[in-house]
Amino acid sequence: MSLVLAVGITLFYHKYFDSPKEIVLKQANETLKLHYEMLQQEITKGNEILSTLQERDNSLYRTLLEADPIPATIRTAGVGGIDHYQSLPKDHLIVEVAQKIEQLKRKLHIQTKSYDELNRLAKNKEKLLACIPAIQPISNRELKRLASGYGMRLHPVYKVMKLHEGLDFAAPRGTPIYATGDGVVKDVKKSMTGYGNQVVINHGYGFLTRYAHMQSFKVAPGDKVKRGQCIGYVGNTGCTSGPHLHYEVIKNGKKVNPTYYLLSGLSPKEYDTLIRLASAQNKSLD
Repeated sequence: MSLVLAVGITLFYHKYFDSPKEIVLKQANETLKLHYEMLQQEITKGNEILSTLQERDNSLYRTLLEADPIPATIRTAGVGGIDHYQSLPKDHLIVEVAQKIEQLKRKLHIQTKSYDELNRLAKNKEKLLACIPAIQPISNRELKRLASGYGMRLHPVYKVMKLHEGLDFAAPRGTPIYATGDGVVKDVKKSMTGYGNQVVINHGYGFLTRYAHMQSFKVAPGDKVKRGQCIGYVGNTGCTSGPHLHYEVIKNGKKVNPTYYLLSGLSPKEYDTLIRLASAQNKSLD
């Protein structure tokens, strides 16, 4: 009778309670799952940043430097067959992560080679690169001043959806405004409507930039300016809901998204943050 009772208790214990070894294994398994999920998130984030760099590389850098785009088949950078991972434990999660990491490393290698090539080309095109509107027009290291981006936005005065053809940087009156590339001042206009007080700079190579709603100017038509030179100060002139700088890039007569040309002074992570902020569907300031 006691033997039957002992067997019963043992079976009951094993059915409803884990052994110390099983507890340790379950904890280890949960830890591995957590690490796997975190690693997957990092790989995804790395691929997203790399994708942004690849897009800028093909559509902007290579276009400006007259270099052929890198085909998607090369950028995809496939990995080897299953034999390549025979030394790894026979766990599909481990093999999957190893494949993704190797593919990311190969893509990064291709992107690095691309930048090496572009660096060689750029040395012969220093004047062009100095003229490209490549920096933010006001000091914005923490990326907190970009209030509205390029695209359809709700107009703050007319209360209708309207194409917003530039970037709005919210800043106090009197904040310095900087030329985003070398060029010659084309226009300096005063107005209480529309763009308000504005400066237009001709950078050559088909590029113009507009700085609107200014308080005052530090340049005149015909002045030569250098990238980073102060050209005036933020104001609240024209049709606007508050003090800010409205900034436009015009390429070959067409207003384009200025974020495409912000090449200088931003890390890939900062650029990715700027793109997200500029893409937010919010209300413009003008």
